[in-house]
Amino acid sequence: MSRERPGRGPAWHVDAELAARYAGGTAAESDAWSVEKHVEACGACAALVSSAARAVPETGPLLAGIRAAVLEQVAAEGLPERAAEARGAVDSPAYAGGSEARGAVDSPAYAGGSEGPTYGNAGAASTTASPRTAASPAARASTGESPAAHAAPITNPPADARTSATHTTAAGATGVSPRLSRAARVLWAAGPALRGAWAAALGVVVLGALGLSYGAGLGASVRPLLLVTAPVLPLAGVALSYGRHADPLYEVVTSTPSGGLRLLLVRAAAVLGVSVPALTLAGAALPPAAGGPGAAAWLLPGLALTLAALALGSFVGSRRGAAAVGGAWALFVVAPATVGGPAGAALMAGAAPYFSGPAVQSGWAAGALACALLLAARRRSFDHLETP
Repeated sequence: MSRERPGRGPAWHVDAELAARYAGGTAAESDAWSVEKHVEACGACAALVSSAARAVPETGPLLAGIRAAVLEQVAAEGLPERAAEARGAVDSPAYAGGSEARGAVDSPAYAGGSEGPTYGNAGAASTTASPRTAASPAARASTGESPAAHAAPITNPPADARTSATHTTAAGATGVSPRLSRAARVLWAAGPALRGAWAAALGVVVLGALGLSYGAGLGASVRPLLLVTAPVLPLAGVALSYGRHADPLYEVVTSTPSGGLRLLLVRAAAVLGVSVPALTLAGAALPPAAGGPGAAAWLLPGLALTLAALALGSFVGSRRGAAAVGGAWALFVVAPATVGGPAGAALMAGAAPYFSGPAVQSGWAAGALACALLLAARRRSFDHLETP
């Protein structure tokens, strides 16, 4: 749940639905870590989470037993006044998430009012005056201190300083200078594949196909080669976009609320956004083969293979999933297609049954849909770190 802070953007807080999922143990790891970190500084959210935990049938009696044991131990140590204080604190409405806690959640300070929420020591410093600053003018005069020495401290840095700090933090977190264009920063965030060898390999395949067709005089015989190669190229990009073997910041990224399947899909979409136009335009630029599939015939097979790699990656990891799907494509499609010959009309005749016809394309579409449904059902598996 986010509440808007005027001039300072939204402030994130725990809502009832997230608190219930956290108490029930069904929240994603990244969400659970965010809740645990947030309740360290936000008393209203801590009360809300506490109330949700006490309402769970499995944890309610356990917490009640712990409370009784703590009170019994305190009473056994001969400190009845401390036991009464502890009992009163535990039974308070704020601890139980009652009306006072809900009122705190709806308060302007919680919602990020003009001053914004205060957390930790910063909030204490801004609301509690020290003995030195709380001294009266007469007391300061008696000690010979100047009133200027007790001027109100500057609580907010100048705008230029905040802007500089923001730019410094952003550059330090991403490694990209703020002077670079927006396109360069988007490319950096799109994943390791678009910045590494995969992008270079894609360029080599596209330019190599055009060079062999027009430069080496092979003509239309290059089209079937590109046709059987194009569907597996996005697999390599997906394998190099996410996972402990590909991303040096994988553990850090996975621990954020935007990590997991969401980030994997974003990077997979970036890979497809680059490879699909490049390979399709390259196929369209090649001389057509008589009776062969069109330049876009590989799109549905490529999409089905990419989704299959993502779905399989939810079980064995992105790299292993992409390798398994690519190996299956080579074994069951490329190998039978090259039985009559590795190029020319023989290769086109062998590859055509896997690309041509409404029935074949419908089968690839159905396979893509099935893999997408499996991926949606397995989405929580990406909230956990990959095993070696």
